[in-house]
Amino acid sequence: MTKARIGFIGAGWWATSNHMPVLAARQDVELAGVCRLGQAELRQVQERFGFKYATEDYRELLEKCELDGVVVASPHTLHYDHASAALNRGLHVMCEKPMTTRGAHARELVRLAEEKGVQLLVPYGWHYKGFTQQAKQWLDQGVVGKVEHVLCHMASPLRGLLSGAGMKVADISGQSSANLFDPDPKTWADPQVAGGGYGHAQLSHASGLMFWMSGLRAQTVYGNMSAPGAQVELYDAISVRFEGGAIGTVSGAGTVPTDQGFQLDIRIFGSEGMLLLDCERARLELRRDDRKHQSVGLAPDAGEYECSGPPNNFADLILGKTNINWAPGEAAMRAVELLDAAYRSAVSGKPEQV
Repeated sequence: MTKARIGFIGAGWWATSNHMPVLAARQDVELAGVCRLGQAELRQVQERFGFKYATEDYRELLEKCELDGVVVASPHTLHYDHASAALNRGLHVMCEKPMTTRGAHARELVRLAEEKGVQLLVPYGWHYKGFTQQAKQWLDQGVVGKVEHVLCHMASPLRGLLSGAGMKVADISGQSSANLFDPDPKTWADPQVAGGGYGHAQLSHASGLMFWMSGLRAQTVYGNMSAPGAQVELYDAISVRFEGGAIGTVSGAGTVPTDQGFQLDIRIFGSEGMLLLDCERARLELRRDDRKHQSVGLAPDAGEYECSGPPNNFADLILGKTNINWAPGEAAMRAVELLDAAYRSAVSGKPEQV
């Protein structure tokens, strides 16, 4: 294979501002087909990125376009239908987070990918940072002993988007305004379309990173959520018991001022020490009971979010240039299991099983 033929199901703000430009810059990728609603918008995308085929029907894309892989970047609640249709055709899939909104659906996508022998990747950009990969390597080596407790926190400047007021990308610190589209408020603020608020929009990132690094899997979840001035939640306070006995908290806030950056802080405590990872303040430290401490020297901006890694990794996997999937569906599945149970718990008022 000399070129990876990649199609898109969904072509809104993030797909057109990140994934498509990254892939279009590669000589070994062909942007073969694109699907999105709205003829005028579809034509804009096709002309900007040179897609050979364009349609408003994802079934037509899968049936009529010769593809090796598909990027699913549709609204959250449609991910399962679109990703499963592509996987059932034996295509590699990069599916936006949250991979699905239901735990059973996430498990089915992982099963399908394994059955078909194809890659399932979720574009978690922080997985591609050298210091987060170092953190995973340390934890895989058991440097903190048996994991006993986890703290996972994330906060973002999304009040306008999640409350339905909308968000101009140029208003968010560090974001470029050179985009075809701004985020569509209804795909984030309408609970019927988004399936949830800050949990799906952002905690899917943080929890995916935590599960990928730690190897944990949620068992029982108790969730508190609040939605001041919004139909979907802006705040999450989640208590978790993991398989194997570890416990932890996962928290989120969507109300950071728009001139401030993202917060992402993960602390993992074990029987022999603790690991501290902070993307906002660019920190990775290992503190052990035997005092064999380690720190990774990081530039102040080392933790800033960027997402060129996932689409490049996806293309390289399709082309056989690597066999390492840095953001596998398994980690995303565990994040979905956590969030699914948390949303159910917020309604029932009691702990829910994964």
